[in-house]
Amino acid sequence: MDFGFTSVAAITVICYLVMEILKTTPINRKWLPIISGVLGGGIGVLAMMIMPSYPASDYLNAIAIGIVSGLAATGINQVAKQLKTPR
Repeated sequence: MDFGFTSVAAITVICYLVMEILKTTPINRKWLPIISGVLGGGIGVLAMMIMPSYPASDYLNAIAIGIVSGLAATGINQVAKQLKTPR
């Protein structure tokens, strides 16, 4: 099976959920995008080693895909926040 795109979306979802959990802790929220990017990079490398259909075949690309996916979780959160804000 080809899980290339699905695995990238899964990294975004995992990072989003972890960031929502971290929001309940006393961690300063300014660090959440950095934590999300680092977490995404780590998950990207792990996914490359576990899934044969992952869209990266080397560590640098796996880290880059993971970081972008992790930061996308922050972007999704900001879009949702902006849509809720009354105009």
